[in-house]
Amino acid sequence: MLNELDHLPDGLLSLPANRLYEILNGPTLIHLQGRHPDPLFVSVLLHGNEDTGWDAMRNLLEKYQNSELPRSLSLFIGNVESARYGSRHLDEQHDFNRIWIEGDSAEHQMAADIVEIMRQRNVFASIDIHNNTGLNPHYACINVLEHHFLHLATLFSRTVVYFIRPEGVQSSAFSQLCPSVTIECGKPGQKHGTDHAIDFVEAALHLDHFPEHHLSPHDYELFHTVAIVKIPDDVEFSFTNPEADLLFINEIEQFNFRELPPLTPLAEIKNSSVRLEAWSEEGYEVADRFFENIENRLYTKLPVMPSMLTMNEEVIRQDCLCYLMERLPAIA
Repeated sequence: MLNELDHLPDGLLSLPANRLYEILNGPTLIHLQGRHPDPLFVSVLLHGNEDTGWDAMRNLLEKYQNSELPRSLSLFIGNVESARYGSRHLDEQHDFNRIWIEGDSAEHQMAADIVEIMRQRNVFASIDIHNNTGLNPHYACINVLEHHFLHLATLFSRTVVYFIRPEGVQSSAFSQLCPSVTIECGKPGQKHGTDHAIDFVEAALHLDHFPEHHLSPHDYELFHTVAIVKIPDDVEFSFTNPEADLLFINEIEQFNFRELPPLTPLAEIKNSSVRLEAWSEEGYEVADRFFENIENRLYTKLPVMPSMLTMNEEVIRQDCLCYLMERLPAIA
């Protein structure tokens, strides 16, 4: 299902994400030559409703239409079909940022093919560009605690999140080949998110090599994702309906990247048997460690720092309510 090109199709850069289907008939990997032969790999639209990556790349490539790229670039334009409808992924599709792992589907085979193609091309570094739906700062995510990865991540933000779950993400697959990073550029449609992504990709294109020295502990803040919080499918939740099993507080997005003390209220509970799920990076269910029900209110049980809290109910159902993080010391 992968289209592979060595040029930009005519008119491609003039199209917004929701019209790419007019030229591209599916996921497309485009190789463009630059002065340095080892390519930078950039993936966009792994989630069709996260279009900052495409907006950034179309603006950046327009700048270089009449000049040579400083480094070769391999651009993967992912879920063109879901972008058409402004959806994370369509109901019949796999999540394009969960397919970079062994699997039997056409999407899993496509991801494996891309990894092998880029291995043979001696990929220099990998950037996966995303948005999120809640109020979050711009931050970078890595899957390996190693200083080359940190050098790449901190070109984008001093806030760096280390995670190994969920599995099957693009940055994790490419971490076996080169320094790789996922960047979170805030909500879609924000100019400063697009500009930030453009500046970062251009800086990466101009990198000759990664420094061998370690970053100073003062140069970044490092966090570790310790749990993914989900709402069970049979639990009705809402941010407005008082009859729902779980009625979350309206200010919940304000908690992102804030260190919450124990007994921070999160929701009212109508049905006393209702509980959240929290899955550790080892795959254990650990909700009782982080949350407690006191007189039909849901509270934090330990000091926690959430990320990606959102009030978008579709995203919560398709992905999760949030991630929980802890601070890590700088790596030696």
